Amino acid sequence: MKFKALGLIAAAGLAVFSLAACSTAPGGKASESKGTPIGDTFKLGYDLELSGGVAAYGNAGKKGADLAVDEINKAGGINDKQIKVVSKDNKSDNVEANTVASNLINNDKVNAIIGSMTSGAVKSMTPNVTKGAVPLVTPGGTDDTLTITNGKVNQYVFRSTFQDSYQGKVLANYTADKLNAKKVVLYYDNSSDYAKGIAKSFEKTYKGKIVDKVTFQSGDKDFQATLSKIKSEDFDAIVMPGYYSEAGLITKQARELGLQQPILGGDGFADPTFIALAGDAAATNVYYVSGYSGKTPANEVTKRFIASYKVKYQTEPSMFDALSYDAVYMVKQAAEDTKAKSSVDVKDGLAKLKGFKGATGDISVDKDHNPVKDAVVVKLENGKEASETIVKPD
Repeated sequence: MKFKALGLIAAAGLAVFSLAACSTAPGGKASESKGTPIGDTFKLGYDLELSGGVAAYGNAGKKGADLAVDEINKAGGINDKQIKVVSKDNKSDNVEANTVASNLINNDKVNAIIGSMTSGAVKSMTPNVTKGAVPLVTPGGTDDTLTITNGKVNQYVFRSTFQDSYQGKVLANYTADKLNAKKVVLYYDNSSDYAKGIAKSFEKTYKGKIVDKVTFQSGDKDFQATLSKIKSEDFDAIVMPGYYSEAGLITKQARELGLQQPILGGDGFADPTFIALAGDAAATNVYYVSGYSGKTPANEVTKRFIASYKVKYQTEPSMFDALSYDAVYMVKQAAEDTKAKSSVDVKDGLAKLKGFKGATGDISVDKDHNPVKDAVVVKLENGKEASETIVKPD
């Protein structure tokens, strides 16, 4: 998913200058760097949103990654080398994510990076990881252009989650086929490429009629005017690509106005904060796409992950915990498959990863560095997960 960093225009300009100076454009020729050598330990960097606007995603990601690291080290490490974690906070800021990536590669000499959780941050990191020849695995970056840009694969960018276009297709088909919704309102975050990407894919795939398209912006709090407008219209569902911070408030205000139609969204809903903002009663007849469901374990790995997570943290894991857990194990598998001596070998292993069994299901990495995996559509009733529907990739 993508989060629009809250920064000054001058900072954004500085980011552009920094990116242009440090490497070729994403999707361009791969770096000539030999990468970072793997020494006595396997150095794993975290470039995560541990504070700021989407800290809920980053902190969940850190917990899931930490659990995986603990398990791997107790089992002997990666190629008999213990994992040494270097964790840094990018503060939910795209410019900072780029700086963190540079520090992890050039100063800490990490062999792989977990993060970031948002597409905007991953885009800012891409030139540095390409120049430094250090692969990243994003647990939450869903923008289609992260892994392939202008028809060229970004060789050092991978993900454990699926991309926006797939989420849009899942929502479109589920809305039409499972909910039998023939008319919808498309209400999305116009400040987010993540939300716009899902909305575009939905619009392209949906077989029914979109009676209205309305938008909101990141940081908005009052949605009464727009909701009052659409209340007078004839529709069967609201499709609402966006993040938990706004989507939770919109859901609460929609229910208060008497709008009881189903509300559907992407994996931006998949955090407990969505329910906290909406309230249990309002979080009813709500559906969202997820890469994971604790109620319908994908395999035995899922069951073990849930049990271990509960022991370590005394709470239920979220989708973002599971995706980050898988990201670390994907790095482990890639390094072991290639008997990695450097970060370049880890990249080669990730590109060839097939039949990987993770907490979020079975994963094979395709030629564009995207994971081929199942999705789950989760239904909420009274703030609780009421049902799950497994959706197979096309």
